[in-house]
Amino acid sequence: MPKQILLLRGINVGGHNKLPMKDLALILEGLGASDVQTYIQSGNVILSGALREAAISDAIEAAKGFRPQVLLIDADKFQRIAKVNPYPETTTEGKTLHIWFLSAPAHFDDAKAAELATETEHFHVTERAIYLHAPDGIGRSKLAAKLESLAGVPATARNWNTIAKLLEMLDA
Repeated sequence: MPKQILLLRGINVGGHNKLPMKDLALILEGLGASDVQTYIQSGNVILSGALREAAISDAIEAAKGFRPQVLLIDADKFQRIAKVNPYPETTTEGKTLHIWFLSAPAHFDDAKAAELATETEHFHVTERAIYLHAPDGIGRSKLAAKLESLAGVPATARNWNTIAKLLEMLDA
């Protein structure tokens, strides 16, 4: 059974939408997933199985009372997105490079993104990902705050440290 990466958005943030990873693993196993491995508390999962995003959202809502955004990415696609990183020199600074994984091809507003970017920020858009190198951090970045709306499709971001760990887990 091929491996997939599951990325949840908006869980365990500021005491809201609490979903312990142990509970998430049980929910996923109840849907037929196997080899479930979670990484940190922000909804990063590697699993095997033929799951659907809507079924996962439904099951979490039934169990926990909220419906998170769910993005399933097959392992090969996840690895390709990581491999084509246009900023490979930044991977040693894992918190300065972020990838927004897109639920569908972007309808990206390059002009607006360029207006919002600071002198130190650089971005690159592909069909299913947006790469942002923000050496000054994304906490106050106007571009980072607007990337999903500029993409025009639902997205969820992970920093390079998290992506590297998920790649490592895939290879284990």
